[in-house]
Amino acid sequence: MVHASRTSARDDAQRTLFPPSKGDMMSDFSDDRPAQDAPPAGSPRLLSPQREQIEFRACCWNDLLPPEHEARIVWSYVEGLDLAPLLARIKAVERNVGRPAIDPRILFALWLYAVLRAVGSARELARRCDKQTGELAFQWICGGVSVNHHTLADFRRQHVELLDRLFTTSVAALLHEGLATLDRVAQDGMKVRASAGAASFRRRATIEDRLAEAQQQIAALKQQLDADPASESRRQRAARQRAAEDRAARLAKALDQFAEVEAKKKSAQERENARVSTTDPEARVMKMADGGYRPAYNVQLATDTQTQIITGVDVTNSGGDQGKMAPMVEQHEARYDERPKEMLVDGGFAKKDDIDEVEAKGTTVYAPVQKSKKADVDPHTPRENDSPAVGAWRERMATDEAKEIYKERAATAECVNAIARNRGLQQFHVRGSPQALAVVLWYVLAHNLMRAVALREEIEAKPK
Repeated sequence: MVHASRTSARDDAQRTLFPPSKGDMMSDFSDDRPAQDAPPAGSPRLLSPQREQIEFRACCWNDLLPPEHEARIVWSYVEGLDLAPLLARIKAVERNVGRPAIDPRILFALWLYAVLRAVGSARELARRCDKQTGELAFQWICGGVSVNHHTLADFRRQHVELLDRLFTTSVAALLHEGLATLDRVAQDGMKVRASAGAASFRRRATIEDRLAEAQQQIAALKQQLDADPASESRRQRAARQRAAEDRAARLAKALDQFAEVEAKKKSAQERENARVSTTDPEARVMKMADGGYRPAYNVQLATDTQTQIITGVDVTNSGGDQGKMAPMVEQHEARYDERPKEMLVDGGFAKKDDIDEVEAKGTTVYAPVQKSKKADVDPHTPRENDSPAVGAWRERMATDEAKEIYKERAATAECVNAIARNRGLQQFHVRGSPQALAVVLWYVLAHNLMRAVALREEIEAKPK
């Protein structure tokens, strides 16, 4: 009786949840159809996802990344580079002791791909390369090799000469291939925040006092070590002494920068109030794009207007753009034995001496002419004190042809600057102009790599 009661209660519950259809109700009164078996009691057995279960899976790294992935493009590019100078520094060689070094191609590819993914921090890059929690593309580049943020940070800033040489050879190859030209080059400056705060700027007297304190601290640490060698562990003593020496070196470098800073001041009071950063002595306070004033560097980029291939790069601590056009033209001649035929620059570059120097060596300048202070004076009319080159520049910029040509400057230089910003070139995480130049060269190499890939795809897509 108990069993029948439970069965009846279960049937009533099923009828309540799943009421029978009209056909089923008619079948209850028919004796011609056999009775259906009732479903078994109990909870259903299901195959549910187990996402926290650890599994050991046999796989190949090359099977995990799509064939056309950007990481593969970067690695293919790095494989073709001549990294012999980096290999020559490795002391762990065959038939000799030493721990194997990380393949320089891995570190090179990691930073190039990090630029494309807007990763500018060595710690963040190391996190994405982690074997357990990292991203697949970065793990694929590593291929099972572990990297740490110290190695990544040192590699990014230590090889300025190699990066500069690779930049020159890569652009020269594109020029030889016909993917880029120096017929028309646009130049523009971009302010990038330095790794220094506004509160780090101090006067000469303050820095001299702090340098004396740092030197006294170094002497005290050495005296303490001689008096009681067992007072601290060797690692702690080395760390304290290294920190003190590093601070003293930065303060000494800051003092060396005062001669340059004071030379640009007009009055004695301004020279007396001159300040230099104790964090990054080479950084200068500049007016940024948002109108504010912050420590920064001025990044100069020259770009081919037809292909947006970057052909020239420089990093200065001068807040203005005057005087930067002639050195950029000379840089092109030094790199490629060829000068740009035409230079497109904004009004900040339009210095008469630069125009004379650039035009004298065969480069035509396209830059806006400053409006005259007198309403009845046409700014495009040559003046008595103008040189022939400056006078020709004034007349040229009044023509419709020159105005159309000048429109390519914004479409090229501003676009390249925006791409660099979107890839993370907002603030330097290194200190010093050589290290800042190294960071910019990473961005330039990554930019030119992707532009070359896009240009080759466009050529292949054209009907033959």
